[in-house]
Amino acid sequence: MCLLIFITNMSFNLLEYLKRNPLLEELPRDKWVDLNADEKVEYAKDIFDLISTAYAPIGGNVNYKSAADVLDSEADADYEVINIDDDPEIDAVSAYKKQPAGNKLAAIGHDGSPIAKSKIINHYANLLKQKGYYLEVSGKLKDILLAKGAPVVTDPEVIKKVLKGKEVKMNDDGTYQRYLAGEVRTKTLLGNPI
Repeated sequence: MCLLIFITNMSFNLLEYLKRNPLLEELPRDKWVDLNADEKVEYAKDIFDLISTAYAPIGGNVNYKSAADVLDSEADADYEVINIDDDPEIDAVSAYKKQPAGNKLAAIGHDGSPIAKSKIINHYANLLKQKGYYLEVSGKLKDILLAKGAPVVTDPEVIKKVLKGKEVKMNDDGTYQRYLAGEVRTKTLLGNPI
């Protein structure tokens, strides 16, 4: 009862503040939203935490070592976020970079919940079916996206055009090898680059 009286007598009304909070208004439930520059700053730690959660099983994402990377080394990335539950927090994130060949999907993030994982994977699968979106991928994510119908690019000329300036060694199966983070990695190009 004392607590209730204390809250009632406060000049700050939490419910009114939450109703007027512009960040909550800008993150509607169950809708992907592009973040502007100010929101990217505001949510940098959340973005990093979600990406870290998603990549933890494979030792992390080489491009995101701290929240500062969202605004520094990965400042050229754009971010889409979604809130899928009752709290106002971001539950999943998609990072992409505008390239001459289209929007290169660069990183995913989620809060670890099955629904957030499903949302980001389905979002990626849908984007890859649209003209102008592509992704270099390998491992489990590649298998999941292929099962969801993401188109595969195997034409060596298209791959070399998309990865212009990168040293690429084509494999017989349409995959390719290239240096990433100081190591030779085998990748598959998915999507519909321009």
